[in-house]
Amino acid sequence: MQEIPMADGVGLRKLVVYREELVTEAGASPVRPVQQASIAAVVQNPWAGTPPDRDLSVEVARIAPSLAKLLTYRLIEVLGGVDQIEAFGKAAIVGEEGQIEHGGALIHTPYFGNLMREFLEGESIICFADTRADAGQPLVVPLWHKTRAATRSHYQTISTRVSDAPRAREIVVVAAASTGPRPHPRIGDRTTDPAITTKSLETVLS
Repeated sequence: MQEIPMADGVGLRKLVVYREELVTEAGASPVRPVQQASIAAVVQNPWAGTPPDRDLSVEVARIAPSLAKLLTYRLIEVLGGVDQIEAFGKAAIVGEEGQIEHGGALIHTPYFGNLMREFLEGESIICFADTRADAGQPLVVPLWHKTRAATRSHYQTISTRVSDAPRAREIVVVAAASTGPRPHPRIGDRTTDPAITTKSLETVLS
């Protein structure tokens, strides 16, 4: 794998890496051991304190691609290779002097999303979460299958939290992934579900 970049010039203060492996669920080991991980980058908010009509595009084109590469390459390293990653998600937490749109600017444009998808060899739209919060507040990041979004077994979440971020003029940008499905998945798949309507369930709903 290529050398992991450090994203110079994006105002990076710290990286926080979280990884977990589920050993048992309901007293039984999963058929497949699965790991989840998140990588959080704490960066300066280049738009903190600016008016709501400020054009964000210049900084997005400069910052978002480097963050996408840094975070996804770290995920690949932590989870053992791009071929191991099956589900992905992204998130942003904006400090109190920023706007929700500032977090969206760094994760919802092609400069981040398209690159994250390409680096992780995905095809699906990337699930996301974003909010504005004080330092240390947790955020639940949704994940789903990177190439088959209708695969219900991979609908899962991972919580992220940085104890001292975001500060008032910072943004926490998160990339997250899983190497497999939830433990003991057994609720079927959207591609094979029967057609369910209010008419087909008249006896249940009456």
